[in-house]
Amino acid sequence: MPDLPESFENALPTGGVTGSEKYAEVDDDGNLRIPATHARAMGFHPGARIKLSRLSDRLVLHRPIGQLTRVYVEPTTACNLNCITCMRNVWEEPVGRMDWATFERVLAGIRALPEPPTLFFGGLGEPFTHPDLLDMIREAKRLEASVEVITNGTLLNEARAEALIDLGLDTLWISVDGASPECYADVRQENGLPRVMANLERLRDLKIRKRCARPTLGISFVAMRRNLAELPEVLRLEHRVGARNFLVSNVYPHTPELLREILYRRSIGESLWSRSTIRMGRMDPNRDVAALLQSVVQGLYGPRLEGTELLWSSDTCPFVSRGSTCVRWDGQVSPCLPLLHTHTSYLEDRLRTHTAYAVGSLRERSLLELWAAPDYVALRKRLEDFDFSPCTACNSCEKADGNQEDCFGNTTPSCGGCLWAQGFILCP
Repeated sequence: MPDLPESFENALPTGGVTGSEKYAEVDDDGNLRIPATHARAMGFHPGARIKLSRLSDRLVLHRPIGQLTRVYVEPTTACNLNCITCMRNVWEEPVGRMDWATFERVLAGIRALPEPPTLFFGGLGEPFTHPDLLDMIREAKRLEASVEVITNGTLLNEARAEALIDLGLDTLWISVDGASPECYADVRQENGLPRVMANLERLRDLKIRKRCARPTLGISFVAMRRNLAELPEVLRLEHRVGARNFLVSNVYPHTPELLREILYRRSIGESLWSRSTIRMGRMDPNRDVAALLQSVVQGLYGPRLEGTELLWSSDTCPFVSRGSTCVRWDGQVSPCLPLLHTHTSYLEDRLRTHTAYAVGSLRERSLLELWAAPDYVALRKRLEDFDFSPCTACNSCEKADGNQEDCFGNTTPSCGGCLWAQGFILCP
């Protein structure tokens, strides 16, 4: 079947602008002046504190941590699958489901903001097992918020697919960890991949029939030793079902079996790498170039490609840098998805306990009150500076076995052992 015609694609901002807005200017006092349209889009309001990262030939301006731009909402911890990669396998929490009163508090928080943030429905469960998910999407869209959902795709029947199009869902993320039925079954569910592909092809056809580009389709892939060879075929879903975004993350090792599947054992300690860099021009993506790149990344003490500090960030909380907060199914608000639930995982060969941390509950205070609370503001500042013990590189004392305290004197949450902050684990 043909892909969604390009003529149906909505015009999306690409960062390219015309005229004077292409450039910032330095005034007579030596201050950098940024065009107002860019400043507003990035939250550079008067008095905002902007973090700067200086590279060899450029200056990177980060979004202010005071602007709430993304709210993760966990509708439920229930799921219709039992994937080997899910941390639900190593906890004993009861299944929870967000009630409508709690979601109304989320909506009230969005209404109180000067601009609606993106609402992302996802967490430690399958959102489509919640009976009110479509109603939640509908109410969020009424607030003119951008809305995204992540799903395993098995429950995406025709009625739901048509509803997502009619509701104006902006992005639908599908978790696909294999391109062959055998590999998919090894990670997720036997006989599940043909059904997921049929659901995605039907969604593609419905979008064409309705002449609608939304929802944009994203593919989330958890890379492991057992499925890495199938990634090229997964990327071909761009042409098969019209996928526009791909996210490739490492597996989160919460069992000894998954620890043997990780693809970053040598790179987890930054001290193992050379500090030299390589600048490379554009080359054809052929076998010779692939072999060259492979020889670079396989060297234990080999140099890095220039610019990978932007792709593989370290000592950077992705949730803070994106202006995110997370609402658990019961209304507890946490600074990131990993802190929504207490769980264990392996940091190299040491079992580490991640104790859940909440800044408060929507049942007691509003979303805006929690976001502006002094303790939460101070935590975001601490995460922006990221002055934590380097547990991922060191991992040599008992304080690395939890997130309660580190050897720099930080107390809960101490994030030096967070794999998200080192760029190993990614979330949409």
